[in-house]
Amino acid sequence: MKILVTGGAGFIGSAVVRQAVGQGHSVVNLDALTYAACLANVASVADDPLYAFEHADICDRAAMDHILAQHRPDAIMHLAAESHVDRSIDGPGAFIQTNITGTYTLLEAARSYWEAQGKPEEFRFHHISTDEVYGSLGAEGQFTEETPYDPRSPYSASKAASDHLVRAWAETYGLPVVLTNCSNNYGPYHFPEKLIPVVILNALHGKLIPVYGKGENVRDWLYVEDHADALLTVLTRGQLGRSYNIGGENEARNIDLVTMICDLLDQHRPDAAPHADLITYVADRPGHDLRYAIDPTRIRQELGWRPSVTLEQGLAKTVAWYLENPDWWQPLLDRDGVGARLGKA
Repeated sequence: MKILVTGGAGFIGSAVVRQAVGQGHSVVNLDALTYAACLANVASVADDPLYAFEHADICDRAAMDHILAQHRPDAIMHLAAESHVDRSIDGPGAFIQTNITGTYTLLEAARSYWEAQGKPEEFRFHHISTDEVYGSLGAEGQFTEETPYDPRSPYSASKAASDHLVRAWAETYGLPVVLTNCSNNYGPYHFPEKLIPVVILNALHGKLIPVYGKGENVRDWLYVEDHADALLTVLTRGQLGRSYNIGGENEARNIDLVTMICDLLDQHRPDAAPHADLITYVADRPGHDLRYAIDPTRIRQELGWRPSVTLEQGLAKTVAWYLENPDWWQPLLDRDGVGARLGKA
C-alpha cells in the first residue's frame, strides 16, 4: 500500500512513517515543516526506497492536487495539525487555519483525486483526532465513540470542527473515511514543549518543573509507538465510516506522572537533591479540562488491538531515550516559544 502521511515530520506522524515503512508500505511524508516538525524524526527511513518527502502546506490546494496526482496514494493518513493547547490560547488563528481550513482543503483535494481515479473501493481517508473534542470528565466515566462533542479550548474546538468536516464529506460526497480519536501521546521524539519532555529537560538542567494548578488533572497516556500501530490497524482493517477511540489504558494525575519521571531521573542521573524538589505549582491555564479517559472497547473487540506498553514501561523508555539523544533535543530548545509559559490569557 502507498500511504500519504500529512504531518509526517511531527511527533505522532513520524512514528507512523517509521512504522509504516517498517511494515513494507510505501510512504509519502507531506509536511510544511513548521516549528514543531523535525526531519531528524524520520532519519532512520530517509534513505529507504519506500520513503519519499514532500515539503508542502495542506492549505495549498494546488500543491495538494499536484502531490496526489504525482504519487497516486492508496490512502491518506491526515495527522498534520497545530496541537499544543497552550499555543492555541495564546494564538488561536493558526489553529483555525491549519486544523479547519487545512483539513477542508485536503478533503477537497482527496475527493477530486478519488473521483478522478474512478472512486476505487480500497481508497481510504484516515483522519486522526484527539479525545479533547469530548470535553472534560468528572471522577468517573470514559469517552466512547458516542460521547457528545464538548470542546473547551481553541485547539480542541478546531479539531472538533475538522472531525465534523470529515464526516460531512463522507455523508455528502461518499468519500471513504475512517476516524480515530486518541488520548495523550508520549515517547521518543516528543517536541520539548509538552509536559513529559518539559519535565525531563527542566530536571536535567536544574530548572523548576511547572505543574498547573494542584497537578490533579488526569490524562490517559498512550505510548506513541502503540498509537502508530493502532492507526495502521484502523487504516487497513477498520470499518469504512467508523470512528475508533484509541487509549493507552494508563490513567494518571499530572503530579503523579511528574513524580514518576523525577524518580526515574534520580535513578539514572542522581543530583545533590531529589529532582522532585524542582516541582513548582503555577497558575492553571484557562479552561483546563479535569480528566480524560478513553473506553477502547470498540477497537479491542472489532480489530483485536490493545496497547502493549504500560505507563511505567513507557516512561522508562522515554526517559532513557532523552538521556541518550541530546543531539536531537538540544537544537530544538532554541525554537520559538520552547521553554516559555504560553496560554496565560
